[in-house]
Amino acid sequence: MSRTKPFIGQELAWQEWLSAIGSERMHHAWLLSGAKGLGKRAFARAAAAELVKEPGGKLPDAASHPDIHILEHLPSNEDEAKKKAEGKPYQTKRNITIDQIRQMQHRLTTRPTLGSRRAIIIDPADDLEKNAVNALLKSLEEPPAGTYFLLISHQPGRLLPTVRSRCRVLRFAALGPDELDAVIRRDVPEADSEARAAAIAASRGSPGVALNFVEHDLGAIHRLMMQILREGDSDFHLRGALADEMGARPPRDRQLAALELARSVLVAELPDAPRARQMKIIEAHGTLTTLSSQAPIYNFDAGLLIMEIGGLLASAAMPREAAR
Repeated sequence: MSRTKPFIGQELAWQEWLSAIGSERMHHAWLLSGAKGLGKRAFARAAAAELVKEPGGKLPDAASHPDIHILEHLPSNEDEAKKKAEGKPYQTKRNITIDQIRQMQHRLTTRPTLGSRRAIIIDPADDLEKNAVNALLKSLEEPPAGTYFLLISHQPGRLLPTVRSRCRVLRFAALGPDELDAVIRRDVPEADSEARAAAIAASRGSPGVALNFVEHDLGAIHRLMMQILREGDSDFHLRGALADEMGARPPRDRQLAALELARSVLVAELPDAPRARQMKIIEAHGTLTTLSSQAPIYNFDAGLLIMEIGGLLASAAMPREAAR
């Protein structure tokens, strides 16, 4: 049986996809558009599985089905892995290349293996090399019968208009607090109320971001960050507590989650702040954004990083008079 409501908050997009599969004139290219963390990747794989399964048959695994092809970033090579281990600058991902597109196009010269339909997922289409985009356009303009494209895009404005114009768009919206709470309760039932509340407050409507916060157990981190924003930290006491809560050697993913959490709490603080404080919040957020962009390239000292985060939050703290 088909799943009719697998994606909390994106039910309309799912129903649109199921209706399209059941129609006689289904569009051949689809653009899954929305911010990161809204479930586009999981949606694309589930959508592809629904597309290629036999009527009345079991839903297949998109990762292993011969008629579902997923084009995504190539893994880093051994030299880059060595640089990472040595703490030197390295590249964590590569763009989707023209060679990958050509390999996909070669597959399209044959018929689907098991049925009459085939799905091509490009994840994300934003990261196609320029010459790869031009090659992809040929397939989008003249797709083989039974071939359907699912292009994932976090920033559709980066795509060529000629690509967007050939796609039917499925827009993914941010989730509300109740929907986010439902996602967390479903996927992490052991999460306590403090962890859920912190994740919902800081996620900006993204279930992927919310689950990442819950996974790294950032409830206490969130509470300390908010305390620094409310009270300041002139004696470094709260920054010390923040470092203790992070741990001596936190995993890299936990450090990145803490960076994103700090950015999120600043964004949430911005609307109600007086203008003078807004400028401080924006400046602190800008520095955190720079750190976040550098994180995939440089290995930061975890202790120094968390103290830097605490210092930036303290610089944007509420004035003491207002805090009283």
